[in-house]
Amino acid sequence: MRWLRPLAVTALCASLAACSTSPTGRSQLLLLSDDQLNEMGQQAFAQYQKDIPTADQASLRYVQCITDAIVDVLPGDQRSLDWQVRVFKAEQPNAFALPGGYMGVNTGMLNVATTQDQLAAVVGHEIGHVLARHANERASTQSATSLGLSVISSASGMQSPGGQQLMGVLGMGAQYGIALPFSRRHESEADVIGLDLMAQAGFDPRQSVTLWENMQAASGGSAPPAWMSTHPNQGQRIEGLQANMDRALATYEQARSNGQTPSCKRP
Repeated sequence: MRWLRPLAVTALCASLAACSTSPTGRSQLLLLSDDQLNEMGQQAFAQYQKDIPTADQASLRYVQCITDAIVDVLPGDQRSLDWQVRVFKAEQPNAFALPGGYMGVNTGMLNVATTQDQLAAVVGHEIGHVLARHANERASTQSATSLGLSVISSASGMQSPGGQQLMGVLGMGAQYGIALPFSRRHESEADVIGLDLMAQAGFDPRQSVTLWENMQAASGGSAPPAWMSTHPNQGQRIEGLQANMDRALATYEQARSNGQTPSCKRP
């Protein structure tokens, strides 16, 4: 019976003419416009800033430097966005990038990502979600399974049920307790895209593996929190990164020879 779901998605794509292709060549169902997603991202980012205090300017400059280096190698339509970056005072090692060009990193992530290259792996991964339009894909899939886009598009406040749904769709469920994390497929795809982006920007892709080793050490081998229950575990993520490392290293070496040598000062 496993063939029923892809068959249904294929039929729906054909009828709605809403199929697209992700940066890795995977077929997607996308029902929302970029304008709709960008507005959702703006709302979510504004609410996050109301709820969570921001960190010091030195931390912001550091994260901004890394983000700018990666944004510079994005495709034109994404590079032209007015990317806004914030660092939030929160212990949880978390980060996000939202449709419309909104980037947030918790100070807890700076304790795990101990070098600019490791943090570049985080930033590249989160921006990878935006490039692959994962929020749109998830919202579209939920709509196709009768959840209804009205719950998302009519959200009037982030603390309302509709607003919480919006946070979950945008991949911010970790902070708001919504059990809607990106799927394993999305996470693995964002890992691959992020690996390529950091390499193009001149950050050492090998440090992405070190990052996840740090994450393993920080977790102490305990079970992942509920919001990560559908994510690949650290070992699986490391394997996926290593499987794509040769290509990333070639990209990195070419970028360095072309003068891509970012130097972002850690606070």
